[in-house]
Amino acid sequence: MKDECIICKAPLEYLEQDIPMECEICHKKENSKTRCVNGHYVCNECHMQGMDSIFALCMEENSKSPINILEKMMSLPFCHMHGPEHHVMVGAALLTAYKNSGGEIDLKKVLSEMRSRGMSVPGGACGFWGACGAGISAGMFVSIITGATPLAKESWGLSNLMTAKALNAIGEIGGPRCCKRDSYTAILAAIDFVKEHFGVEMEKTEAVCTRSGMNNQCLGKICPYNK
Repeated sequence: MKDECIICKAPLEYLEQDIPMECEICHKKENSKTRCVNGHYVCNECHMQGMDSIFALCMEENSKSPINILEKMMSLPFCHMHGPEHHVMVGAALLTAYKNSGGEIDLKKVLSEMRSRGMSVPGGACGFWGACGAGISAGMFVSIITGATPLAKESWGLSNLMTAKALNAIGEIGGPRCCKRDSYTAILAAIDFVKEHFGVEMEKTEAVCTRSGMNNQCLGKICPYNK
């Protein structure tokens, strides 16, 4: 069994309602439902320190496989087993592979937008909102490449359909959450969606989990990525 708190390595606990907490790193005070069993709290921003390394990786990447790109991101020192960084990484991997597969986007510009949007989805959204941040990130990806807004028509619909397809695939596997499993699932759903609706074919690499030993709640053989 591996530890989860980035301060003391103790397991996390999820409370029934928000309570006032102070981040152990930046000392920001805010309400949250999440802390470790020893009372430590780390805010989303501090949990995602090191995010710049993701975008440096993307700007130098030439792979057409968002799964392969995601794997490289997950291997970066700042990336934890679970955490809100995945809410940015899914969309960033898709944007990079989409660009490398012929998608016409300004990668630097759209990565900046993905960072802004993805970082607004807090950790624990999968359980507390009923919408996994990895699935939302896939929807953000489609919203960004289509220029969707709340007043758009077709792009608005496509963005929501993408999120729905990703969340449906994530939900069918069931919980508890695994940020790695959910990220793989959202990306694989997006690869098929983009090919169908935009005619851009990203490489669909098989996702194979190598981090099950780091997840206290791993589904084991039930997980489709446990080979």
